[in-house]
Amino acid sequence: MRRGRLILIIAVLLALAGGFVGGKRYTERQIAASQDRIITAVTNEEVGKPSAVDFSLFWSVWNKLHERYVDAERLAAEALVYGAIEGMVNAVGDPYTVFFQPEPAQKFQESVGGSFSGIGIEIGKRDNGITVISPIRDSPAWIAGIKAGDVVIAVDDEDSTQWTVDEAVDRIRGKQGTTVHLTIYREGESAPLEFDIVRDTIRIPAVAWKMLDDKVAYVQLMTFNGNITDQFTKAANELRQQGATSLIIDVRDNPGGLLDAAVEIAGWLLPDDSLVVEERFSDGTNEELRANGNEALVDLPTVIIINGGSASASEILAGALHDIRGLRLVGTTTYGKGSVQQLEDFYNGSALKVTIAKWFTPNGTSINDTGIAPTDELEIPEEEPEGGWLFGEPGKDPQLDRALEIVNQLR
Repeated sequence: MRRGRLILIIAVLLALAGGFVGGKRYTERQIAASQDRIITAVTNEEVGKPSAVDFSLFWSVWNKLHERYVDAERLAAEALVYGAIEGMVNAVGDPYTVFFQPEPAQKFQESVGGSFSGIGIEIGKRDNGITVISPIRDSPAWIAGIKAGDVVIAVDDEDSTQWTVDEAVDRIRGKQGTTVHLTIYREGESAPLEFDIVRDTIRIPAVAWKMLDDKVAYVQLMTFNGNITDQFTKAANELRQQGATSLIIDVRDNPGGLLDAAVEIAGWLLPDDSLVVEERFSDGTNEELRANGNEALVDLPTVIIINGGSASASEILAGALHDIRGLRLVGTTTYGKGSVQQLEDFYNGSALKVTIAKWFTPNGTSINDTGIAPTDELEIPEEEPEGGWLFGEPGKDPQLDRALEIVNQLR
């Protein structure tokens, strides 16, 4: 995700009108005369205003609301302006284009930065509602059994099916030690599932790695946050020092994050100047983001593991490694979050996360909605062995076992 700054298009400061006489009916002439008293100050109304937009209906509704609404003291100008902006942004119909009021904006910044208080899930909006992209490994949600693809149908017994992602995040997150009750629809289950999850501080590890038998280095990329570049650099240097002769990269349940971080990681794994991803903008222009790194891992036979929780930057990296190096992808089709968001900060702490482009892999494949299909499709069986399936443990992780078979054939 990229960052930028943008002047707030319309900033309004409005004084509320006085009270109304209960039950009295106003003639149209009286109403028209009263409008001069309703709006006493409008500032910055011309900043960035499009020349062809008729805004008279907005003010007509604003005035009628102040003239007629029974509880005039509840008409807080700031809340109404925020509501108008949120309605405008939501009308776009893109679940990834979101307006954040100051407090949610700060929470969003914290999650991208690498830590926050909550239960540890990445969510998105699909046709069937608020959907879990992936639980963060070892988070309260992960431990409770929340899975990628789960649909959150209620939070604390309140219907969440029509909520925006922003609304859902705001309700699910909370202070450390408090409990949130989630009602989950899970495909294949005959009835909704109920979870009581205690919130905790979520410190998101970005990279974990270990050496498997036969000098195979197994590297988990769990998120592309602000910590990943340093952590991956440390892991890459250590695995080379320990004599790794092949590599398995696991981006299962990695919800993505910072685009620049994915491009930086690609610099270790692709030849210099290789195309990592193409961004296509609404004005018809394209931007190519290319690998610019030390190529230190290019010579290692490598396999990628993906699943339905692999999203965004995870899909970019997997797609580039497949298209440029022909690496095999083991697992299931990725989530399909293939659009670019830019975060625009405003003067009062609010922010707009806006979709500015769509991503395409080096071969021109669109990631958005369809995701990236594996070359070696393998589902995790629903019937678990004693002790359950364990990601990253040979013999207890069928997708890892398949990746090991392939990488050993390549050496």
